[in-house]
Amino acid sequence: MSQTVEFATLGGGCFWCLEAVYLRVDGVVSVESGYAGGHVAQPTYEQVGDGDTGHAEVVNVMFDPAKISYREILDIFFTIHDPTQLNRQGNDVGTQYRSVIFTHSDAQRDVALQAIRELEAEDVYDGRIVTQVEPLDNNYWPAEAYHQDYFAQHPNQGYCAFVVAPKVAKFRQKFAHRFKAV
Repeated sequence: MSQTVEFATLGGGCFWCLEAVYLRVDGVVSVESGYAGGHVAQPTYEQVGDGDTGHAEVVNVMFDPAKISYREILDIFFTIHDPTQLNRQGNDVGTQYRSVIFTHSDAQRDVALQAIRELEAEDVYDGRIVTQVEPLDNNYWPAEAYHQDYFAQHPNQGYCAFVVAPKVAKFRQKFAHRFKAV
């Protein structure tokens, strides 16, 4: 690992889905599920689930930029969720499931906006990309311990088997060169 690590904070539906994928990305050092973008300090899962705190379920991805770029992190993000669904991913509905990139710097903002412009110009999706790009501004709170490594601990649980596992499989197929076993 290089001396420098960076962070990407991403929301694209349930954090279990994103966490399960990013834990398998070569160049990712660690992944933590959490909440970002709301107006309540240290929110609980129940508070966020009610949809009144303004938080999104997110993952905070620590990565080694010598091994994987921020843009590659975003390329994976745009592959494993549908950025055209406003405030939802499949059956998960509410602002807590919105597509959002919380940036840690102006450079990250610029890369995120460029990625969205390129995807729109390439007409990759049937609908318009609704992914929000906003500064994190120290507005991140780790989720409860039982949410961390959820897929690894509950691979046969219904949601994991039918929602999370297909996202992991899609990542593995499209980004085989980035796959690492966990």
